[in-house]
Amino acid sequence: MFYTVIFVIIFTAIISLQFKIQSTSKDYCVENSDCVASTCCHPSACVNKNYAPNCAGVFCTMECRPGTMDCDQGYCACINNKCKAIIK
Repeated sequence: MFYTVIFVIIFTAIISLQFKIQSTSKDYCVENSDCVASTCCHPSACVNKNYAPNCAGVFCTMECRPGTMDCDQGYCACINNKCKAIIK
């Protein structure tokens, strides 16, 4: 009985800690659609869509900068529960 109680306490603590990390991590994701560019212009990183920048009224240059997701040079993906920029 004692070991069962200890197991339940430890299991609950681990689940709680994991939920806290997930809910506070700006790059946590479950699927690709959770991820968006982290900046409005010339993005080279991704974040969870809940932390997407407000790009209303932002004007970017039309250049295709290397090492960014400009001009379909890359995209956001969820890899190992982290939003990552995949640069081609």
